[in-house]
Amino acid sequence: MTIVDIAKEAGYSVSTVSRVLNGRRDVSEEARDRIMRIVEAYQFVPNNNAKHLKQTVSQSILILVKGTSNMLFTNIIEVIQDTIEGSDYSLRVHYLDEDADEVKEAVRMCREHKPMGILFLGGNIQYFHEEFELVNVPCVLVTDRADKLGFRNLASVSTDDMAAAEMAVDYLFDHGHRDVAVIGGDMALSSPSKYRKAGAKRSFIKHGCEFEEESYAVARFSYESAYNAMNRMLASKRSITAVFAMSDVMAVGAMRAIFDAGLRVPEDISVIGFDGTLLADYYNPKIVTVCQGYEKIARKSIDLLFGMIDLNKPATHELVPFSLKNTESVSSI
Repeated sequence: MTIVDIAKEAGYSVSTVSRVLNGRRDVSEEARDRIMRIVEAYQFVPNNNAKHLKQTVSQSILILVKGTSNMLFTNIIEVIQDTIEGSDYSLRVHYLDEDADEVKEAVRMCREHKPMGILFLGGNIQYFHEEFELVNVPCVLVTDRADKLGFRNLASVSTDDMAAAEMAVDYLFDHGHRDVAVIGGDMALSSPSKYRKAGAKRSFIKHGCEFEEESYAVARFSYESAYNAMNRMLASKRSITAVFAMSDVMAVGAMRAIFDAGLRVPEDISVIGFDGTLLADYYNPKIVTVCQGYEKIARKSIDLLFGMIDLNKPATHELVPFSLKNTESVSSI
């Protein structure tokens, strides 16, 4: 009897069984009771020596992270680390530039390090079309959708970016704003940015406004890049009363540029972000943001990956609910 056998009989993921065996609290009472009944029935005792031996062979999970300034990814990695602590797996976190080809890097890492599975935090769908067939281990694309790619070893967990962005811009229009600017990623490099821009456009049309390309400023998902993008917007002398930033990090960069220009948030320009990170809660003013539920995204992602690795489950594609939180960085006009 192994931890994988217990997971199969209990009907839960290996990560859930691992959390129960390690006395973790982030498990439902129903799951804990069922798993412990099976453990007691078979008098299962974890073999720490065998566990250590397996870890020294190759029991690593690779996380490929695009960009180094994405606070959402930082939050997700922390939850993943906490979730697999005490399991048979170890983590290898590898950071890439925002513009890098993550699939090419995955192919190289599989060849050199032979991970059991891969979590992609951020991705460019075009790269998956081109080379993902060369990746032969279970994978999960996190915060982006892979349902239309059709790979049997690629699951995904994400938010409905288009609907979430539409809700964010709706919030600005509902507060009386008509001169709305958008700061977001490069469409050719960021699939979420493409969906979020489409959602923003949908909101503009719904409210009888034309979405002009001059309203969209391209930036990397970093403070500095968003700061520079907002400065370009302000220098254009366009009449802007509100900004939708496609991440909380971008929102902070934009707000700093607004403050440095002698303006106020939200009295002069309102700002809304995206991600729902702790950063939004502790900035002044608190940033209105689309909350993606990063804890649920992280746990669902690792459960899907463990299910594919340990239980040979098929790849599935999950959408995590979103919501708006905070009220301080948007005012009515």
